[in-house]
Amino acid sequence: MRTATLGPAQRAEALARMAERELDILVVGGGVVGAGTALDAATRGLFTGLVEARDWASGTSSRSSKLIHGGLRYLEMLDFALVREALKERGLLLQRLAPHLVKPVPFLYPLAHRGWERWYAGSGVALYDAMSVSSGHGRGLPVHRHLSHKRALQVAPCLKKDALVGALQYYDAQMDDARYVMTIVRTAAAYGAQVANRARVVGFLREGERVVGARVQDVETGGEYEIRARQIVNATGVWTDDTQALIGERGQFHVRASKGIHLVVPKDRIHSTTGLILRTEKSVLFVIPWGRHWIVGTTDTDWDLDKAHPAASSADIDYLLEHVNSVLATPLTRDDVQGVYAGLRPLLAGESDATSKLSREHTVAHPVPGLVVIAGGKYTTYRVMAKDAVDEAVHGLDQRVAECVTEDVPLAGAEGYKALWNARARIAARTGLHVARIEHLLNRYGSLAEELLELVVADPALGEPLAAADDYLRAEVVYACTHEGARHLDDVLTRRTRISIETFDRGTRSASEAAALMAPALGWDEEQIAKEIAHYEKRVEAERESQRQPDDLTADAARLGAPDIVPL
Repeated sequence: MRTATLGPAQRAEALARMAERELDILVVGGGVVGAGTALDAATRGLFTGLVEARDWASGTSSRSSKLIHGGLRYLEMLDFALVREALKERGLLLQRLAPHLVKPVPFLYPLAHRGWERWYAGSGVALYDAMSVSSGHGRGLPVHRHLSHKRALQVAPCLKKDALVGALQYYDAQMDDARYVMTIVRTAAAYGAQVANRARVVGFLREGERVVGARVQDVETGGEYEIRARQIVNATGVWTDDTQALIGERGQFHVRASKGIHLVVPKDRIHSTTGLILRTEKSVLFVIPWGRHWIVGTTDTDWDLDKAHPAASSADIDYLLEHVNSVLATPLTRDDVQGVYAGLRPLLAGESDATSKLSREHTVAHPVPGLVVIAGGKYTTYRVMAKDAVDEAVHGLDQRVAECVTEDVPLAGAEGYKALWNARARIAARTGLHVARIEHLLNRYGSLAEELLELVVADPALGEPLAAADDYLRAEVVYACTHEGARHLDDVLTRRTRISIETFDRGTRSASEAAALMAPALGWDEEQIAKEIAHYEKRVEAERESQRQPDDLTADAARLGAPDIVPL
């Protein structure tokens, strides 16, 4: 497999190729499900296109809890099929498809009651482990263990002594969600898919009742393309109803948006060697290890305001702090919060009024000839969703098409990762970088880290860390533009890296340095550099202002004070 490069030239070429020749399948939406659908279709030998109105994973798929998990709480809902399916996918991702991106993570579940709770929760976690092993892909994680009160406090000294009588510890997995999606897109492109971000569907082409293509606007240049396709897959998540409205047909189902917010705090604020999972009255609360930080989340509330930029209100932040502080010996304060982000879950409407009880199952429909819709689901099961969407689309192709093969298709960077990991000390000696830097690169890029190291060899200054965000090398900013499809400063600071949530300044002190590094790769002049920096600073200030507002309405109004760098 060749390595695909998603630079400006490749993006322009992809749009031109999609307009030149009829596609077998055009996928609309560049989140995890859309990206997975493009990869599934391309690896079946279908001529495939993928377009995304904003940046890859700019919506829900960059704002999750960053977990690959079976969904322990769905066992309590007796949704055994969903848990079994998700655990199989977790094992596949850990062991075969993306070992460079998906990593094990331990969680501690404090027990508040003696006797019955240990039996009840222990039975659930034991079933979780058993279902994982029975899936055939679950042997990569340690099994759960029961901890005494004393041992639990040794593992997690941050907990109040009276907050628990004992604990259970079990394992799930985590990843950087935005980086994961971008890697799926690069993998799809490597297998022949034509992919373009900042390319928005503004209408569908019809012949009678059949949908035969889409009108796609290049958001960057304003140009418009007619892209014809034998089948179109609508994988736009919380925008599903809006996309369906473009064909003037009522959808067969509706998608509701549920807002979840997360806080990012420094590692030293919570003294623990394990993540935590806590019950709340509505759902569960996670404290998740994240490099030199913790992610605390999430909320679960209905949202019917701006979908592109869901806002976290002061009430949301207080809710998370109140619940996590109920078990912490040293409480967190607003001053401890480095970053805040909000995302929207796409939930199938109709099963319940409470969003926390809406199904995480997915649905595929063929509302009109030529158009398939996929909605619902959860991040972990994206590959299954993609398979179902392509299977449905294949019914309309009137030709024999190969079965899904993505269970055996590792993502870009997976091949050779383990060998390079074993050789990391030697790579460090060869490049002059500290072994910790090499480990960082391998766990973000896998074997593709060699491409990034070539940039450092050509320009040793790129081997230096960013001055105000020293977890990241300067080369990573350049590589994001030349290889990973980044088009704007926001793409790099928010999704290719996580500087926007991992620093107290939220990336504003890195904006000038990053923009200067991006300029040569993207052809920016001084005016564009200044525009990018100014926009980023306005966005950060709008987000900070929204987080000072008391409720969703005022928070949404404050966040909308900073428009997109290229308005849609």
